[in-house]
Amino acid sequence: MDDRRKDIRNRIAKRRKVNDSPVVNSTWTEMDKENPYEIESYDGYSDKDHPLFKKEYFFFKILVSICLFLVVAVMFKHPSVRLDSARTFVTENMNQEFQFASVSSWYENTFGKPIAFLPTESNTETVDSGEGYAMPVSGEITQTFESNGEGIIMETSIGSKVESINEGVVIFAGEKEGIGKTVVIQHANKSESWYGQLETIDVKLYDLVKKGKELGQVTVSEDGSKGRFYLAIKENDAFVDPKKVISFD
Repeated sequence: MDDRRKDIRNRIAKRRKVNDSPVVNSTWTEMDKENPYEIESYDGYSDKDHPLFKKEYFFFKILVSICLFLVVAVMFKHPSVRLDSARTFVTENMNQEFQFASVSSWYENTFGKPIAFLPTESNTETVDSGEGYAMPVSGEITQTFESNGEGIIMETSIGSKVESINEGVVIFAGEKEGIGKTVVIQHANKSESWYGQLETIDVKLYDLVKKGKELGQVTVSEDGSKGRFYLAIKENDAFVDPKKVISFD
């Protein structure tokens, strides 16, 4: 009987000893063997279980995007007048241009490097960040702002190159009704400069241009003696007289 009690006490003592000793996590050991080079991030998540990389979050975002698309589609297809205000809100927001230039300027001022979605130029010439506008081309005004309420027409020498009045991003490069081949540049202060009646266009859509960058060549006047060029400046969704912001000597 005493031997049996002694045996039981020995077993209890062994169990206590085992429980007090550090236990190796077999699951962690197996995971280490399977992924010996997996490194945890600074916040304690590995690359696989980080919330940003979980499949559940990714598929949830896709599902929400699809639902939002279907809701908007149904809203525009449904004839109910109750949805007019919602349709107007979506249309106005979709028609607003993304502020490439202002975002690029903020990014460079904050982080000191060009933003990734804008092309970089190979030269190291410093960008002129001055607020003043430069002359786009040498010439004289032959049609004033008052005559059409949008822009001016300048007469130049044949073959003259039109230059950007300030740095910005090309948000349009192509044909515009009434002014032919046109380049539209969006500036950091959200204003736009329009360069129309061009013979050639030397920039591409979303190019990042500096002040004085050549954008294209003027067209030839009807009598073939001079060059012609159209300039407009838009601020706060309204055209302003270029003579108020540019010094035409």
